[in-house]
Amino acid sequence: MTLPELRVGLIGYGYAGRTFHAPLIAGVPGLRLAAVASRDAARVHADFPAAEVLADAHALLRRADLDLVVIASPNDSHYPLARAALAAGRHVVVDKPFTLTLAEARELGALAHARGRLLAVFHNRRWDGDFLTLRELVARGTLGRAVQLESAFDRFRPAVRARWREAAAPGGGLWFDLGPHLLDQALQLFGWPERITLDAATLRDGGLSDDWFQALLAYPRCRVLLRAGMLAAAPAPRFVLHGTEGSWVKQGLDPQEEALKAGARPTWPPQAGWGEDTQASTLTRLHGEALRSEPWPLQPGRQGTFYAGVRDALRGMAPNPVPPDEAIAVMALLELGRRSAHEQCTLDALL
Repeated sequence: MTLPELRVGLIGYGYAGRTFHAPLIAGVPGLRLAAVASRDAARVHADFPAAEVLADAHALLRRADLDLVVIASPNDSHYPLARAALAAGRHVVVDKPFTLTLAEARELGALAHARGRLLAVFHNRRWDGDFLTLRELVARGTLGRAVQLESAFDRFRPAVRARWREAAAPGGGLWFDLGPHLLDQALQLFGWPERITLDAATLRDGGLSDDWFQALLAYPRCRVLLRAGMLAAAPAPRFVLHGTEGSWVKQGLDPQEEALKAGARPTWPPQAGWGEDTQASTLTRLHGEALRSEPWPLQPGRQGTFYAGVRDALRGMAPNPVPPDEAIAVMALLELGRRSAHEQCTLDALL
């Protein structure tokens, strides 16, 4: 039996909307990108000629024929737009970060529950191939008990660009841009930490918001170091995992973002070669009495899993791929981290 298409409205066609959301939605059978709220109709129609373009978000929300509203607008608009969409009876996907504050995130979670609407947050980095590989290594105990993880997301962008992500405004800065990805991955691997320490700084000439951070999450018998910066011409490994029986090192960022930026259109299920990462992945462990290193295969990335999961959840066939409670936990750590950096101290991680 062929199930009816779910009509999707996308709010925002900037970097996140155009690079990630629109192509991933369009690649999943059963979802149709029906409408986009954007001030640049020509840009939208160049990519998706059949989509209706509306000039503002509230015009899109007034459309009664949309099954799902996706919010990919600037961070400070996530909460008011998600609240309006839920109040209008829509199912909602919100780009990360979920909101600007923990209180806002909790309010949206309660509203979605009260209205019986699906509310999911776009933590797409759960489906990076290197993270899927890391998750399997930890779950299987391939390196024994994990004792230390270093997760670094380095870029080299020395020029400060005139965009809201780099502005001195609520929701700007690297901690709120990449922090949600790295925190969510840590929570998926190890659960809730005991303590958090964040050091954040503005290091670029002319910088207006934090463009470097280092966060330490303390677990009873494990430490997780999360780092990101905009002045790393020679980036650190993406992941370094140390365990009681060996180590794993992965170089370079997952290739899906660059492929999407270049205009690739992924399908679901993914076509052959999609998300395949050829960068160095090395496992080192004891063989007899000697340490031996070997290449370790990487799983392919599958960020389309998120929207396939949303589709199936709306049809009652699968759970929400990123439910509000999981995104609320990320917001709690984002907020604690911001306080830690401001007070220059380590904080107990209390929900």
